[in-house]
Amino acid sequence: MSSSIASRATEFAQWYLDVVVGGDLARYAPVRGCIVVRPYGFALWERIRDALDRRIKDTGHANIYLPLLVPESLLQKEAEHVEGFAPQVAWVTHGGTEELSERLAVRPTSEALFGEIYRDEIQSYRDLPVLVNQWANVVRWELRTRPFLRTAEFLWQEGHTFHETAAEARDEAERMLGVYREIWQDWLAIPTITGRKSESERFPGADDTLTGEALMGDGRALQMGTSHDLGQNFARAFDIQFLDRTNVRHHPYGTSWGFSWRTIGAIVMVHGDERGLVLPPRIAPIQVVIVPIWRTESERARVQAVVEEAVAATEATTVFGDQSVRVEVDWRDHVTPGFKFNEWEQRGVPIRLEVGPRDVANRSIVVVPRISSSEGAPAKEVVSVDRVAGTVSATIEQLQATMLDRARSTLHRNTRAASRWEDLVAAFDGGGGFVVGGWCGSVDCERAVKDATGATLRVLPFPGEITDDSTGEECIRCGGVSTGPAVFARAY
Repeated sequence: MSSSIASRATEFAQWYLDVVVGGDLARYAPVRGCIVVRPYGFALWERIRDALDRRIKDTGHANIYLPLLVPESLLQKEAEHVEGFAPQVAWVTHGGTEELSERLAVRPTSEALFGEIYRDEIQSYRDLPVLVNQWANVVRWELRTRPFLRTAEFLWQEGHTFHETAAEARDEAERMLGVYREIWQDWLAIPTITGRKSESERFPGADDTLTGEALMGDGRALQMGTSHDLGQNFARAFDIQFLDRTNVRHHPYGTSWGFSWRTIGAIVMVHGDERGLVLPPRIAPIQVVIVPIWRTESERARVQAVVEEAVAATEATTVFGDQSVRVEVDWRDHVTPGFKFNEWEQRGVPIRLEVGPRDVANRSIVVVPRISSSEGAPAKEVVSVDRVAGTVSATIEQLQATMLDRARSTLHRNTRAASRWEDLVAAFDGGGGFVVGGWCGSVDCERAVKDATGATLRVLPFPGEITDDSTGEECIRCGGVSTGPAVFARAY
């Protein structure tokens, strides 16, 4: 465990790395741009993964697995897709000591493989829709890496679907963005602004890309996940055709959508504080840690009896409708209680229970939430053993709500409207956050914002996504007719 953490307020980048390591989430690997995910970090990913996997299956999708290696000829079938990923593709050129007759790409994404496989499986409208999802690792040769946010290899899911009509594909892309948003908001306690990407920020080969953009603790944006309406582009590239209801052959319409472990980085940057991780209780691997305190063996025996009673009562309690409370007891005897308190705080466990000889005598337990419902240090609460389960369950649900409320407040406080070019430039000179302005749809005006401020157009928000859309009817750069509000930010 890390013994010190850089200041979140003044050294955010180093603070992030300190929290990832000190919170026991990951370590650097002996491979450039890769990380070793620690058991605690992987347990966090499993909680997120399993929640999303249930929702994906609830919407009618089945899981599948495709090979890691993609023949170069397949990638070249979709030229726009290859061009977009070419700088990041890692290639296998040899098998043992023998040079391969065709290079193999280490999967940067799987549209090409899905296209090749389903060319033979889709023959009739009766074969549609195809609704499949893959949990996999992918490799993208990033120049600058940061744990979870941007690594050469990372874990994600990628959904791939084919549909009979353009409307069905569009509905699918929107539906899956909605599923993602449920996870971001209800499980990770991270609010997002959802909408469309501009054409220049669109996924290579897609007709449209839908996104959810979140604001990190340093005022930078993070793309939390994307859902792509691929139109017939990939179906044409791979000559996938089906016989429709009037016996006419058509290309099906496709979608793809992805959600990766960068969400772990988002959790750190949105919720973490000067003491380390702060995990949303709904996805925390450990929701309650109990720290027994004793000096003699006789004291330990009496404390243990109360601890076992508290564990049984707490684990029998459910939260968020159907979750059993996840409890761990720290019986280590080679470190002090103070050391344990600090370590579990760094790891972001939502609630700590303290049980010592005095508590045993009073039939009480000390309850310490990781954060308080208001600003400032969390207040300890002494409750009777008989009430501890109810107190824990209520506190867990309150903490989840508090974290979402805080993140929403931060998002709203750092989202500003700009009606003039000078206002937009000044907004980024003064810091980060989301800046909303009118945009004419021109790539030149979009590029001008980036050149002047370092900010990119993150999202063209859906109606109702931003509270202040008073950006006028003119483009903030050229004064031309605006197609609607655009959200700009510097981003990871």
